[in-house]
Amino acid sequence: MRRANRRRFFCSVLALAILALCAALNFSHAQEPEGVRADLPANGNLRVENLRGDITLEVWNENFVSISATVEGQQRSPAVIQRTERLLSIRVPPGTRAKATRVDLTVRIPVRSHAAIITTGGAVRIREVPAALLVQTGSGSILAEFLPDANANIVAESIRGTVSSALEPGSRPDDRTPFQARLGAGSSPVRLHSESGKITLAFSDSAMARPAPAGKSVRRPPDDITETKPPRLIASGANPVSSATPPAASSPEEISEGDVIRVDTQLVSINVSAIDRGTSRGVAGLKRQDFRLFEDGVEQQIAQFESSSAPFNLVLLIDLSGSTARVIDLIRAAALHFVEAARPFDRISVITFAGTQVVVSPLTTDHVALRDRINAIAKPDGSTKLHDSLAFAMERGFKTVNDSSRNAIVLLSDGLDSTLPNVTGEGSTLSYNEVLRAAQEFDGVLYTLWVDTQSYEPLSIKDIQQETFDLAHDRMQEFADAGGGVFYEVEKLEDLAGAYDRVVADLGTVYTLAYRPSNKLRDGKFRALRISINRPNTVARGRRGYYAK
Repeated sequence: MRRANRRRFFCSVLALAILALCAALNFSHAQEPEGVRADLPANGNLRVENLRGDITLEVWNENFVSISATVEGQQRSPAVIQRTERLLSIRVPPGTRAKATRVDLTVRIPVRSHAAIITTGGAVRIREVPAALLVQTGSGSILAEFLPDANANIVAESIRGTVSSALEPGSRPDDRTPFQARLGAGSSPVRLHSESGKITLAFSDSAMARPAPAGKSVRRPPDDITETKPPRLIASGANPVSSATPPAASSPEEISEGDVIRVDTQLVSINVSAIDRGTSRGVAGLKRQDFRLFEDGVEQQIAQFESSSAPFNLVLLIDLSGSTARVIDLIRAAALHFVEAARPFDRISVITFAGTQVVVSPLTTDHVALRDRINAIAKPDGSTKLHDSLAFAMERGFKTVNDSSRNAIVLLSDGLDSTLPNVTGEGSTLSYNEVLRAAQEFDGVLYTLWVDTQSYEPLSIKDIQQETFDLAHDRMQEFADAGGGVFYEVEKLEDLAGAYDRVVADLGTVYTLAYRPSNKLRDGKFRALRISINRPNTVARGRRGYYAK
């Protein structure tokens, strides 16, 4: 009898285990209202992609993500939930024509989330915003609802559709520029993009627009400043020029004269990193009131503030000429690692070069497509045209986007342009000085990763001499200095993934400050900038000024 009881007990436990496993992997129309629970990584990165229907996104006061689905015909959901240390991914694949049942997702997320939401024909509805948000659709519409006291920096664009806003009618001057608005302190970056769908921005009638669990109150995104301010809108005519600068590898210094940015609007925008003096590491979580900004010694009022959560457009520029071509598998693996490490709402492009440039992928947040294209990377033909290729990335790498996202180039090379002595092949048409000047004026930040490809001691005068290797090393460092970025030495390509990790970490501590200069003259003269941070042992690092044109 006891054996039968044990058997029944064992069967019951097994059945419960199977049910729990099914609940973790799949969910159906009849599930609990709060859906399947998933823990958000410490960095808050979340990607939700539904290629079969709509997505409703809600911010709530729990620390975990809840996913529920409505499936056509109450079939089991094809959604796949995956979690790594860096990313929580929720994906509904397109399926075949015969089995492409409709799936609508409702996802509730913590306020600290950095979320990328993607559909093709499906609609997206946003009820309040998290710490950072990117929404992309094909033909699907986007409805974004904001609380009256929200803090959001909004950029909305529909290429062949329309953008309508109840936040402030008539604030968009024409159909060729993205709609831009700032609510409150603007601490949460919101980027909305559709190819042909309609984008609608509105204030929610009340916090009741978003249901909360029984006995729970709705948590709102935290204010970025101590006092509460009414909603404030800035029209898209104010188009700031940004130039991001991450922490440098050497000991931190205050910003002073030297590097420059160029602006052609009344709104001056500068990107800075906050660096701890003791550790030389970036400091995240700062607010507007932590910064003071001075132009030519005169303090300026900070009109706009973007936290380090704001998205980047990232171009990986990879040298596949010469010695690096022999280790293309390592380079592919490191590029895949970079895609995995990057935030889900950062757009990434990959460009390879030798004698020509190959755009492996334009800027995209589609990590699946990126991985496929990186795995298919082949060696370009020709010699090494480093100068021409860097200029190509600066001039054309960001042409496909026209919002105010920040730009960065991550260059991997040994620095051996074929114009250098004894480097074989046809070199760049642009000189080193021409490209260095372009890097100084680049609207973004330039990281350089120098790879040591010297595999021999030069024994013949026809070999590349040590002085040439040293010059290539120094020029790569000078490119990073001119572009306001960081120079990294990668002695072994096996260490490349770790260098990419440090770049991603640096980008996560960049803040954007914008102001309207008290000196209104546009006389073409250099204006020195200085930024101080009201935190013990913390300094600002970034570009040091601009030309008032």
